Amino acid sequence: MEPKPISVKSLLIAAVAVGGAEFVARGLIAQGGVHPMIAQGFVRLTQIILLLLIVITLEKSIASIGVVSSQLLAGVKKGIIWSLGFGIATGVVFIILWATSFQISAFFQAPVPLTHGDLFLFIAVGAVIAPVAEEIFFRGILYGFFRQWGLTMALVISTALFVIPHATGSGLPITQVVGGLLFAVAYEIEKNLIVPIIIHSLGNMAIFILSFLVQS
Repeated sequence: MEPKPISVKSLLIAAVAVGGAEFVARGLIAQGGVHPMIAQGFVRLTQIILLLLIVITLEKSIASIGVVSSQLLAGVKKGIIWSLGFGIATGVVFIILWATSFQISAFFQAPVPLTHGDLFLFIAVGAVIAPVAEEIFFRGILYGFFRQWGLTMALVISTALFVIPHATGSGLPITQVVGGLLFAVAYEIEKNLIVPIIIHSLGNMAIFILSFLVQS
């Protein structure tokens, strides 16, 4: 099913909801007393609920963001296939970079906790909950809104807005740029939001585990 264009009203309210939840998260973390990952997980779950409520209320159906109950399993299967394909392509690129003495470990510098308990919580939030919230907002809503003005505009704007909050330091976050483009292209081709959610989730999980192995 072709997702219908997202309205500007839905986009604006969703942006306020996401921004408000992020503000609350920063407050909880700054106050201390709450584990940062637990605070982040709570906020991401809140964002998921708020975004779905906004879509259901204003767009009348979550099918407008590419979520159809009858296609959930198909989305999971296609997401795994996309992930395997991208994983193989990435492996080939890393082999080539390694052969040229490039330090590929630079791609696996996520600030992963080294204790197993914290690592489990980190993966649960960063590789399961967060990808769902981010894909609903950045692909389902943002990409779904800008898609009415063409594929290029939707790809560029949704990816740029996805990269900005993930950027750290002065360098271009290549991983997020590639990821943002990949998730949007997968959504464009499959018309099923579950596909980029699975790719995003498995990609984050791979990065976190490899970062843990490199740093430990």
